Amino acid sequence: MGVGLSAMSMTKVGFSNEPMPGKRVGIIGLDTSHSVAFTKELNASTSDEKLKGYRVVAAYPYGSRTIESSAKRIPGYIDDVKKHGVAIVDSIEALLAQVDVVLLETNDGRLHLEQVLQVFKAGKRVFIDKPIAASLSDTKAIFDAAKQYGIPTFSSSSLRYVENIPALASGKLIGNITGADAFAPATLEPTHPDLFWYGIHGVEMLYALLGTGCKEVRRMYSDGTDIVVGTWTDGRVGVFRGIREGKGGFGGMAYGTKGQQTIGEYKGYLPLLYHIVDFFNSGIVPVSPEETTELVAFMEAADESKRRGGVAVNVAGLLKM
Repeated sequence: MGVGLSAMSMTKVGFSNEPMPGKRVGIIGLDTSHSVAFTKELNASTSDEKLKGYRVVAAYPYGSRTIESSAKRIPGYIDDVKKHGVAIVDSIEALLAQVDVVLLETNDGRLHLEQVLQVFKAGKRVFIDKPIAASLSDTKAIFDAAKQYGIPTFSSSSLRYVENIPALASGKLIGNITGADAFAPATLEPTHPDLFWYGIHGVEMLYALLGTGCKEVRRMYSDGTDIVVGTWTDGRVGVFRGIREGKGGFGGMAYGTKGQQTIGEYKGYLPLLYHIVDFFNSGIVPVSPEETTELVAFMEAADESKRRGGVAVNVAGLLKM
């Protein structure tokens, strides 16, 4: 990318507060706006008590090298995080020597297994941004490795924590959830299965409301729209609508034993970041490996259904492969 990287290249601008021991955050991947957004929140001059003193101190920029839409962002995002006192390093090894916990932000899910293995081996807790991987097999391998090394990890879209979703899922608003619809943009990236790249946001909303237990998935596809219908083993139905034509956006409807309610407004990354920080502090994951693995199987089943003309694909069968 023509950018010289050095652990000594940090320039602190308007940033002087050093994190306490154990609170040093490292970022892998500056090819996504998430990296900049998380850095701005964690390194803000005005302290947010819910962020518990964690600060980003170093970043390894790569990150996608072959996905142009992501790779071209890296030089600009390097400049952005350096303004918040972040050192730019030239390897994951160098990063791990300077930090206590890691945000794996690389936009290219194909790289996550290789990159996170280095973090596990270093014994550091790590959040893996969406998609956790670019395949179900890599997802399983990541969680197997986390178990092998005894390092907790989790992955999530920020859409899981949209405004009222936690309250809906708990049964406080409309009773037990009997079904849900969610919509989100579903732009495609040839290197990833269709829903992994962006549709995953809507699938995360479904799983936040319905939890695990999806039995089968059917998908109807057109150039501008996806309709993916998941049937759960207890009869509940979750529907995802992926938008590629017309105005996008995030939202949906939850159905419960006591009524219906729209899914609330998306208000940014901070609710997810609070959960990440709590995880860094406690080692307790807010989203289980089992749920994330099934969510990935749901998306892979949707791809298989598309290939087979919209027939139902068994999710449990994919999980056993």
